[in-house]
Amino acid sequence: MNIHIDTCAQSGNSAQNNSASAKCTFFAQIQSESQLTFLEAASIIVGHGVGAGILAVPYLASRNTWWDFLLILAVAYCINLLLHLMIAELSLNNGGAQFVKCFENELFVGSFKKAATWIVFAFLGFSVLCNVASFITGSAAVFASWFAFPTWVGMVLYYAFAALVVFFGMKIVGICEKYSVFAMIIVIVILFAATLASEMSALPKKFIASSNVMALYSTVAFSLSAVMSVPQVVKGVGGDRKKIVRAIAAGTGVNAFLIVAVTFMTLLGAGAAITKNGALVDLSAHLGGWVSVVGYIFSLLALSTSFWANTLNMRDIIAEQTKWHLKLCWLLATLPCLVLALFGLQSFVGFTRLAGIIQVLTGIGIIIAYNRSRKRTAASHICGVAGNIAFQLIVIAGSLAATVGSVLAVR
Repeated sequence: MNIHIDTCAQSGNSAQNNSASAKCTFFAQIQSESQLTFLEAASIIVGHGVGAGILAVPYLASRNTWWDFLLILAVAYCINLLLHLMIAELSLNNGGAQFVKCFENELFVGSFKKAATWIVFAFLGFSVLCNVASFITGSAAVFASWFAFPTWVGMVLYYAFAALVVFFGMKIVGICEKYSVFAMIIVIVILFAATLASEMSALPKKFIASSNVMALYSTVAFSLSAVMSVPQVVKGVGGDRKKIVRAIAAGTGVNAFLIVAVTFMTLLGAGAAITKNGALVDLSAHLGGWVSVVGYIFSLLALSTSFWANTLNMRDIIAEQTKWHLKLCWLLATLPCLVLALFGLQSFVGFTRLAGIIQVLTGIGIIIAYNRSRKRTAASHICGVAGNIAFQLIVIAGSLAATVGSVLAVR
């Protein structure tokens, strides 16, 4: 599917514009293996964002007032939406490219260009490798608790199922993400109804410390983030501006809804008994053991949607940089994650803070690349006024605040 989009803004007098129109028109050619519907595109955003972060929010919310939680969620949603739309425009201006290719085209120059591109590629690959390995390990733990499978058996079985979805490409990933999102919403509705039918606790109303506010913002922002899946949406909808904006806004909105639902049902259900063990563990203690089974289902769905989104992104990043066949890139994007999980290289956990620093630098790099791309095309087909320098600085400030919040102690 090839889409040609005119992204050249005209300036000067009409005679000059008419005579130079052929020279000044910039075309971004988008090539995609398949086309996504609105629900599939939005679900890819949801699938990338939903995960363990959502289950960690209730504990941090319990250390703040409930109205502070809602305010933080609103601010984080707006900043994340701006960031995602800027990434979409950056990708659109580069033919639906992933981050690494966008950096290569917009950010890096001179003799250091190739080296810098491969350094970013290595860091992103390392980050995805560790993330996906943790998804495999987490799913194996679910199988071990639910079916008493040996850990390595659970890892191999889960990998075979999850990686097979990505093997068949973007369209199948979009379809699986869509139905998984519906299933997760059903699970949350069941749990919320059970919570309302049980004895409920009062919502937190005591302000404790500003560091708690920052920590909560960091976790909420992380839970709403689906930045690496934005180029998939751009490609999947063929660069259609309205579909891109709606899919990103809706996908981030569904994640916000899930955060609100999980947080309030845990606050109402567990009350002062909320721990760092995760929302579903606390709810299970309050509502009964049956919640554990529902929790297993939710956990597998959340881990799987994240697995699909992350490995699909990594497959395309590898393909863009190497020009190798997609099936080989799929194998390189998924199999090392299984190997890492099987060998249990726990020393990688020690790189958590380094990965956080890399994430911040990458986020700032994205905004700088977007700024240059916006100037180069002399137009803004997605963000418009909301993509100007003031909003770019707001997004950078939000990224820095989230990073600071991630290392502060919670009181």
